[in-house]
Amino acid sequence: MASHGVSNLSLASFISSKSQLNCRPKSLFIPSFPALAQPRRIPFSVRAMGSSASSQKPDNVQEAVKVDYASISDDEWKRRLTKEQYDITREKGTERAFTGEYWNTKTPGLYNCICCDTPLFESSTKFDSGTGWPSYYAPVGNNVESKLDSSIIFMPRQEVLCANCGAHLGHVFDDGPPPTGKRYCINSASLKLKPK
Repeated sequence: MASHGVSNLSLASFISSKSQLNCRPKSLFIPSFPALAQPRRIPFSVRAMGSSASSQKPDNVQEAVKVDYASISDDEWKRRLTKEQYDITREKGTERAFTGEYWNTKTPGLYNCICCDTPLFESSTKFDSGTGWPSYYAPVGNNVESKLDSSIIFMPRQEVLCANCGAHLGHVFDDGPPPTGKRYCINSASLKLKPK
C-alpha cells in the first residue's frame, strides 16, 4: 500500500511537471532562423489620408493661387465691383467727403483691399483726421505703395495703391499724427472691413 501511495505521488509530480512544460508561453519556443535575423526593408509610400498619390498633400490643405491682376480685363473688374468701387479703384476716382461707409467707423478689425482682399490697414492705426475720409497713420507691412500723382498741376500728391493688385486707394500726406507723421487718406469704396 505504501509503495502504491509513493507511486501515486511520483505520478502526480510527473503530471504536474509535464503540465507546467505545456503551459509555457509559446514565445519561448520560437525557433531562430538566420534569414529572419536580418531586418527586411519594405518599400512603402507615406501619404496623408485622403490624398492622391500625385498630390502628397492632405485634402484640407490648399495652396494659395497666385492671381495675375494685371491680366484682368476692365469688363471683368466691372463684373466684380460695384460702379463706385470700379470708378475709384480702377479709374482713380474719389468719393465725396463724409459719404463713405468707413469715414467714421470705430469697429476694430482689418481693412482689406476690395479688389484682391489684401490686408491694407489695421483699425488701431485709424484716426479722425476731420477730412471726411478714413485716415490711417501706417499701412500693413509693404502692402501699400505710393507714386507721384500729377493729375492736378498746381498740387502734386502721392497716390496710394494696393501693392498686390494696383487698386487706387487714395493719397498720402505728411500731416498725420505720430509715430509716422503720415495721413493715408483712403476712399471707403476701396476697402472691405473684416471686424475682429
